[in-house]
Amino acid sequence: MRVMIVFSPRYYWPFVSEGDNYLIPQALVYLGAAARAAGHEVSIYDCMPLKMGWRSLENAMRDEDPDVLCIGENHALYAHEAMRVVEMAKEVIPRARTIVGGAHFTNLYDKYMGEHPIDFVVRAEGEATLVHLLDEISQAKPDFGSVAGIVYREGDVADGPLIKTAPRHLIEDLDSLAMPAYDLIPMELYGKSKLSFSPGGATIHHSRGCTASCSFCVWWTQMAHRDEDEDGLIHLRPRWRTKSVSKTIEEIQELYHKYDKRCYVWVDESWNIDARWNDQFAEEILRLGLDITWFAFMRSDCLIRDEKRGIMEKLVAAGLRHLCIGVERAEDERLKEFNKGFYNNDQLRETFRILDKYPQIFKQATFIVGTKYETRESMFRQAELAQELNVDYPAFHPITPVPGTPLFDEALQEGWITRDDFTEFDWMTPMLESNYMTREEISRALYDINRKFVTPRWLLKGLMSDNRYKRQMYQWWLKVAVGVTWDAVKQRINPIKDQTYTNLVKPIWYDT
Repeated sequence: MRVMIVFSPRYYWPFVSEGDNYLIPQALVYLGAAARAAGHEVSIYDCMPLKMGWRSLENAMRDEDPDVLCIGENHALYAHEAMRVVEMAKEVIPRARTIVGGAHFTNLYDKYMGEHPIDFVVRAEGEATLVHLLDEISQAKPDFGSVAGIVYREGDVADGPLIKTAPRHLIEDLDSLAMPAYDLIPMELYGKSKLSFSPGGATIHHSRGCTASCSFCVWWTQMAHRDEDEDGLIHLRPRWRTKSVSKTIEEIQELYHKYDKRCYVWVDESWNIDARWNDQFAEEILRLGLDITWFAFMRSDCLIRDEKRGIMEKLVAAGLRHLCIGVERAEDERLKEFNKGFYNNDQLRETFRILDKYPQIFKQATFIVGTKYETRESMFRQAELAQELNVDYPAFHPITPVPGTPLFDEALQEGWITRDDFTEFDWMTPMLESNYMTREEISRALYDINRKFVTPRWLLKGLMSDNRYKRQMYQWWLKVAVGVTWDAVKQRINPIKDQTYTNLVKPIWYDT
């Protein structure tokens, strides 16, 4: 069968420009590889680097005339654009079956199947489910009930009741996955920035899932172990899996030698869980003499462990130049409320003291602001902690109730949000009021704490760094700050309808 996989045209964040660092969506190349390995003819359209607008995408659908169109989305704020692809497909290529996947639709399948002409939703991990579903679609008398991990309509008719099949078991051996289908995407258009993540950036992952279950995070749930009780309720347990070091090195060597990609952005939720894996990986990179740099999301407690075992030094020698730690809050009691009690601020202080030993590492940290107990004073405590930790860049994110999290369920139950519109779920716009602050007050305080941290002294220190990677990152942030400020000035001089300081930016080619 002809399978077309689409990543829709979309607005971009104001601090990422059209000429900046588009990076490879891992879902596209893994799902495409799985479908191709099963014998299907696969095409992939990632509209952002292609600068393919809606009219061009419509023409591509007609030209491809696929049997199946796949569209997925992990981010709530882009769900409406994914649904625009579905609606377009049913109008332009009506015979094609539409398959939707990703974390957002995994958790809100009933809403979207009730409002849009979706034939199937693939829930949770997608490769094995997609292959099984494609096999059934190709049959004269398909048995969709045999495909674990999907939602479809009874009788395979537009107005039939929704049928949710049993959850699919996770892929036990990640080494069994086909090599990502990099040849199906325009590799030369990814990682073009001369500053952010250095030239030649590419995403990659060695692990899936997490060992934690933070209440604000949906990423661990997408790769969680699923148990269904006798009432049909699904219960999730955190699960972490990894490829072997040899399989991971095989993927790096393909990116390195075939596509000239020398900087890797690891998208693993928690890169450094397994100390033995970390050590073997560093040893192998050093043995091969690969001249690479890389970024990863790391856990604070695991980093401390690896420093004590001498592994951190090896990882830095093997190219680690940029990491991000989820600090989240300056108050330990708030960390416990987030179900992140395995962290505390003394531990985080130790982590960043360790990182100060490695001046070549760009230290990034995330902080969650706008919680129910937030005050202006408590927001400034987060900035003060970031300064104390000597963070190179702190990302202060308003707490956002993403579907699939306990936070979302609570916000929905309390009437703080609805399921109607997710277009502001950009991790920049406050979505909730606190007990003491309105959304507007949180937004203003957010602006003020960024100004408190991002000072000329902070910028000059980074721009004068002896380390090239770190200098480039500070140059990138300077470029971003100037660009965002200029856009804000232009917006005040010549306001654009439906676009504010924090809104996403519409590409000039979006409608073409």
